[in-house]
Amino acid sequence: MAWSARFLLVVLTLLGAAPVHAVQVDEILVDNGMETRARAISHDLRCMVCQNQSIDDSEAPLARDLRLLVRERLKAGDSDSQVVDYMVARYGEFVLLKPRVSWHTAILWGAPLTILIIGLVAIGFMLLRRSAGVPQPEIVKLSETERLKLSAIERSQLDSV
Repeated sequence: MAWSARFLLVVLTLLGAAPVHAVQVDEILVDNGMETRARAISHDLRCMVCQNQSIDDSEAPLARDLRLLVRERLKAGDSDSQVVDYMVARYGEFVLLKPRVSWHTAILWGAPLTILIIGLVAIGFMLLRRSAGVPQPEIVKLSETERLKLSAIERSQLDSV
């Protein structure tokens, strides 16, 4: 088999690979609709151990406990938003991978825009200043006596080395 055919086979295999989830067989709900809801909720909740993974992707024991808790709440008849609200009430806003927009997360959501605006204003001022023709300091040539003094200083520096 030629190397290009092998490369194509590898690429097609990788493209066809399904995403790997840490959900174990004993966690999966019998009702496919409820399992789909549980996966959607789990995908948006942060693993407190891994911190940059959802509980759906994490293999940490705490993530497993949280996945089971989500499924318990769904079995109890909670809506998706009630399950998320329960998790936030129990573990705080940090459990959400995408924080909600509210007054106490305003800095989190507003800081990037504020920094961008400040940067654009600074660039605008620089461009205005440059285009306004800010006078450059005049370069004055050294007089003959100043040149002689400078050369004497240079010679004394070279002699001391």
